[in-house]
Amino acid sequence: MKMENTQTDVAPVEAGLIIPAGMDTAAPAGPWRAWRRTDTVWMLSLYGTAVGAGVLFLPINAGAGGLIPLIIMAILAFPMTFFSHRGLTRFVLSGKNPGEDITEVVEEHFGSGIGKIITAFYFFAIYPLLLIYGVAITNTVESFIVNQLHMSAPPRFVLSFVLVAGMIAVVSFNQQVIVKTMSVLVFPFIASLMVVALYLVPQWNSAALETLSFTNSTATGHGLLATLWLAMPVMVFSFNHSPIISSFAVAKREEYGENAEEKCSTILSYAHIMMTVTVMFFVFSCVLSLTPADMAEAKAQNITILSYLANHFHAPFIDWLAPIIAIVAITKSFFGHYLGAREGCNGIVFKFLPGTRNIKLPLLNRLTALFILLTTWIVATLNPSILGLIEMLGGPVIAVLLFLMPMWAIAKVPAMRKYKGHTSNAFVVVIGLVAISAIFYSLFN
Repeated sequence: MKMENTQTDVAPVEAGLIIPAGMDTAAPAGPWRAWRRTDTVWMLSLYGTAVGAGVLFLPINAGAGGLIPLIIMAILAFPMTFFSHRGLTRFVLSGKNPGEDITEVVEEHFGSGIGKIITAFYFFAIYPLLLIYGVAITNTVESFIVNQLHMSAPPRFVLSFVLVAGMIAVVSFNQQVIVKTMSVLVFPFIASLMVVALYLVPQWNSAALETLSFTNSTATGHGLLATLWLAMPVMVFSFNHSPIISSFAVAKREEYGENAEEKCSTILSYAHIMMTVTVMFFVFSCVLSLTPADMAEAKAQNITILSYLANHFHAPFIDWLAPIIAIVAITKSFFGHYLGAREGCNGIVFKFLPGTRNIKLPLLNRLTALFILLTTWIVATLNPSILGLIEMLGGPVIAVLLFLMPMWAIAKVPAMRKYKGHTSNAFVVVIGLVAISAIFYSLFN
């Protein structure tokens, strides 16, 4: 089958790649299975969306449990990431009309009532991440001021307000400039992570080898299964790139038509191999250069792994580079998720409060910004456990949308039933349920 040259107006900005509208990014006409430049762009975009601030907390939760849970998580990383995101991609592609995004496909398959519920879930899958990033940026900057600049940090309620208000003001004032600026920082950020991982290699020690136990994790006090259970929401959070999946599926359906599903699966597989190898190398390098007790201390301090490494080794190179990487990563992630949270919040207002449809969008955006500012500032000032927030809010809600909803659609939606009966479906459901159930373990313990 031949494909004509096409032009695309789709710019995968969520991941940090900007393609000017009207730029011809398609390869010359040829078999649809041939790899195109647009395929490379989307592969890197998927990678860039997943590899962000969440990765900076994964080593802490994964490493505190010892080496055995970490090895098991490394084995699970690719299948749980690939099968879940492939399922969500297939769900978006199952809509009758090309160009339908995920919210439209949900309404088509499940009706307007479920559509409202999914819109609410979409908001609550993203909004808690802003709270997490508000706490993280405050703690990272506070640690940088105290440990690297050797100055006294300002009162926490002042510092958190300045940082959160500053980020919201910047992203609200000139959205396109910020998105383009942050997009330029994505790949240097990834390269910096790899540089840090390689820099830590001479610091590797045998402390992690002493935790080779299938019964108990020395630093956490939990058994192996409980350690894996509590780490699952953080894994889901760290490898999540569901916000870009809808745009990805729509763009590839426009480009490849009926062959989009197979092509999307190929692109996803390459992207997930890249992110699994690089992220897990970074995680292993961090874990092998510290001890489980160090990881537990980093969790207690409520800071990213990069901030802890800077304070722990006091080497000039990592002392300054690590906190700067962390600040860039958190800021980049906040900007990207703020836009999604604002969209979700506006959608809730319009769908659940019909009388508000006359409100002008600029005014609604300002009201949403005020709500996010006040709530994020309060949470950042209170300084709850970041990993606790991920375990209780971020990971479980993401798991509902990413793991369970597409599998439910396979069972209920005629257009999805061709994917029924695959072992991978059961695997995705189990991982999703484990991630969701971790919230109950956290609440009762």
